[in-house]
Amino acid sequence: MIHLDTNCLIGLVTSPSQIKPRLLLWLKAGEEFAISAVVWSEFLNGPVTAQEISDADGMIAGRIVPFGVSEAEIASRLFNQSGRKRGSQPDCFIAATAICARAPLATLDRKDFAPFIGAGLQLA
Repeated sequence: MIHLDTNCLIGLVTSPSQIKPRLLLWLKAGEEFAISAVVWSEFLNGPVTAQEISDADGMIAGRIVPFGVSEAEIASRLFNQSGRKRGSQPDCFIAATAICARAPLATLDRKDFAPFIGAGLQLA
């Protein structure tokens, strides 16, 4: 199971996309994708079409992981340990969800998530 960042979910349903070939290879190899509820919200903020929403939902097969107490506690720790950078909270939420799920995170913004590796985040 690989968790997807918002940019990867967008890349799955749009063409052309620099990440799409890699994601399709993972799918062909039998890998499954999941996303955090935070990613789903960011994705739905759009702009997206009804078809893109349907395609994205099909790719993740409803595997939207809720953001709960454990994720909130880890996200707060990530935010504080990484310098409380303005605008970084959504990344902390997404990273915390992947950490709690013990799943690697696929993202095009590896530099934004690199500070969380020491806290247990794996990048795909």
